[in-house]
Amino acid sequence: MTNTAQRHVNVSGQEYGLPYSKGLMASRIMATGLAPARAFHVAEVVEGRLRALGEPVPTGAELTDIVLDVLQREVGERYATSFAKWQLLAKLDRPLVILVGGATGVGKSTIATLLANRLGITRVIPTDAVREVMRAMFSKEIMPTIHTSSFDAARLVRHPLPRSADPVLIGFGEQASAVAVGVEALISRAADEGTDLILEGAHLVPGFVERSQFEGRAVVVSLLVTVDDEDLHRSHFLIRAHEVRNRPSERYLDYFDNIRKQQKYVKSLALEHGVPIVPSNNLDVTLAQVIDLVFNQAIEAIPQHAVPGTAASKQGAR
Repeated sequence: MTNTAQRHVNVSGQEYGLPYSKGLMASRIMATGLAPARAFHVAEVVEGRLRALGEPVPTGAELTDIVLDVLQREVGERYATSFAKWQLLAKLDRPLVILVGGATGVGKSTIATLLANRLGITRVIPTDAVREVMRAMFSKEIMPTIHTSSFDAARLVRHPLPRSADPVLIGFGEQASAVAVGVEALISRAADEGTDLILEGAHLVPGFVERSQFEGRAVVVSLLVTVDDEDLHRSHFLIRAHEVRNRPSERYLDYFDNIRKQQKYVKSLALEHGVPIVPSNNLDVTLAQVIDLVFNQAIEAIPQHAVPGTAASKQGAR
């Protein structure tokens, strides 16, 4: 193999150049919904086009043009258009924070992990991790409801409840309210650092995290994942028992009615607060819907003068 074939292909920036990476490019392309194998193929074709160019080193804008052309030729206009849209997110002047809520067992963790991979986000934090930190800081006597699972918090509610109150929802609400303090701290930290972040968990209850306090500091996109079919939802715990160690399905199934009750409650809050609800029936379809939601909400935060084709951008170009 010749040295020419082995040389790095650099892409120039404003101050310095970086080697072209097929893996990173494939991840960027997967945000369009293209399957990983086809995305990697497109990234390889792009690399071939870059090698054929030789010198001078292409700019980032020239690379985007090449990717768009290869996408159109290799996989079609739909993916090229989608890729062009996602490039607009690079114009965000604030970090992107995505909140993936939903009851236990609806597939939040899987969706959050795949979403992070598609969008190139390296920081994914489950709210259970926030709860674990809070458990280490606050004893069971001080904050009892954080010392158990979200669907089992009812048994640790201490104060007397009105006869009409549901202890399952009261306990869950107390736990979600406590964890929301830690969630807001993480969002604030991401805003200060300018770091994109995905948070996922049952504790991300619409209305409990005040997103308006981060306006102008971060673009916070919130959504709720649900499984409406009871049998399908129940089957998720059986599958989890085979795939994950030390997480027996029996406990989840014993509290399945509580989990379903919490989902109904959280859905009602999502409707009340205008948080999008995404049914989780098919993983590929659900992921595509989530990506579209994230894009459509995030694009609203981009300054209009930076979006091609808008009146503001045309006026600014004059």
